[in-house]
Amino acid sequence: MKKINPVYFYSAIVAFGGFVFGLDAAIISGTVNFISVEFGLNDLEIGAVVSAPGFGVIFALLVTGYIVDTFGRKGTLILIASFYLLSAICSALAPTFTLLVAARFLGGLAFTSLSVSAMYIGEIAPPELRGKMVAMNQINTVVGLSAAYFVNYLIINSGAADFIVFEELGLRVAKWRWMLGSEIIPASLWLVLLFFIPQSPRWLLMKNRNEEAKKVLMRYVPLEKLQHVIEDLGGNNLANPERSFLSRFKEIFQPRLRKILWLGLAVSIIQPITGINAILFYAPTVFEQAGVGTDTAFVQAVYIGIVSLVFTFLAFILIDRIGRRPLTIIGLTWAALSLGLCTYGFYQAKYSFSTETVAVLQNQYPQLDFQDFIGKSYASDVEFKEAMQTEFGNDTFRKIQSNLLAASVELPAMLILFGILGFIAAFQLSIGPVLWVILSEIFPTALRGVAIPSFAFVVSLVSYFVQQFFPWQLSHMGATYIFLFYAVVTGLGAIILWRILPETKNKSIEEITLELQ
Repeated sequence: MKKINPVYFYSAIVAFGGFVFGLDAAIISGTVNFISVEFGLNDLEIGAVVSAPGFGVIFALLVTGYIVDTFGRKGTLILIASFYLLSAICSALAPTFTLLVAARFLGGLAFTSLSVSAMYIGEIAPPELRGKMVAMNQINTVVGLSAAYFVNYLIINSGAADFIVFEELGLRVAKWRWMLGSEIIPASLWLVLLFFIPQSPRWLLMKNRNEEAKKVLMRYVPLEKLQHVIEDLGGNNLANPERSFLSRFKEIFQPRLRKILWLGLAVSIIQPITGINAILFYAPTVFEQAGVGTDTAFVQAVYIGIVSLVFTFLAFILIDRIGRRPLTIIGLTWAALSLGLCTYGFYQAKYSFSTETVAVLQNQYPQLDFQDFIGKSYASDVEFKEAMQTEFGNDTFRKIQSNLLAASVELPAMLILFGILGFIAAFQLSIGPVLWVILSEIFPTALRGVAIPSFAFVVSLVSYFVQQFFPWQLSHMGATYIFLFYAVVTGLGAIILWRILPETKNKSIEEITLELQ
């Protein structure tokens, strides 16, 4: 019986952090309306709750390069898992808006798990398996995202979640606390599992700990190839390992690495600017704009998880067969067209109140007066929301927004659903996993500890702004123009990467680096 390569086990353990990240990132989508009502939040405060982890990771990435090179990839991953666990506990128990943001910010310090996991897996996996191994991180992220939507749906429809036992702390009965607390178990499991992985042999060689590196490599490299692998890993890319962080950071900008710099910046900006985090992190809110109601919105959010799962697995299969470049170009083009469908769907929206509509709403909310709205119509969601907020006040409108939209809007809801799911499928098939594969491949080993977190910083910065301002944009720009913007920039991203993205499949990190210099 053929022995299974332990690299699979090490990669699977490290990639499980992607599940924790996905759960942490998407679980907030189900809490938005509940938190905004409980704490009386405005659009920017809602954005602050959702984007707090994105803000936290910006600060974490400033020091991640130093930490991973000083304490190793394994030690950094253990620290990250600890932050996830602490954040989940504090978020579920947060009694105020400020403390909730602080707890979410703490979790953001752990969001560097994506880049550090990609770095670790990229350093232990052989070239012919590296694409699949790094993509495992993305697969687990998507599984976590899917689990988050499913957990939210179960909690919304479960009477068992209507209680909480910490009344002495001033905590109100709230389903959103159960949602945020659902992360505690997987975060704890990941923390324990990380103690069973070895250090990265590339990092050990970079630190001149050659005997330790040899022992690690002997676990999964055939004896006849061992010396060759050690010599390959210990070549010029590992020279001068004790150089300062700043000197290695400056080297990224040297003329010989200019192609790598521009490629890294391009993929790091294009991936988040597609608007993926706006849809993933506000999924029920986005679907409510199509007038489907709260319950249906949570069901459709589950569809996002299922589609994400299917197409991420497809990317896992194809990334080392078709290659990084074809998947990226085809996927981004498909994503832009799907966003265009959403734009058209929301552009067709009309909002009106008939006598029948008003009668239904009056029956649902007898304390409110809807009679003055009979016969009125609105040409856009922005105009409609402004009228409702003026009439009922911001707090009341947020509580009844979903039902008001469902009762008054006429638009091609199925077309919008098809467009959103098409966008999710295209993203998860292409730039979603390809970004982290590319970042794990293009940098010289001596610069990886600095370069990968630096470009992950760019990803996080763009992602933060997308998450922070989406609620404000939805209220002031409207869904039509938001989706139009994302469609245009995604299309431009496809053109840019068509011109500059090389094919890197089946090549060693050293070969890729030489080709791009």
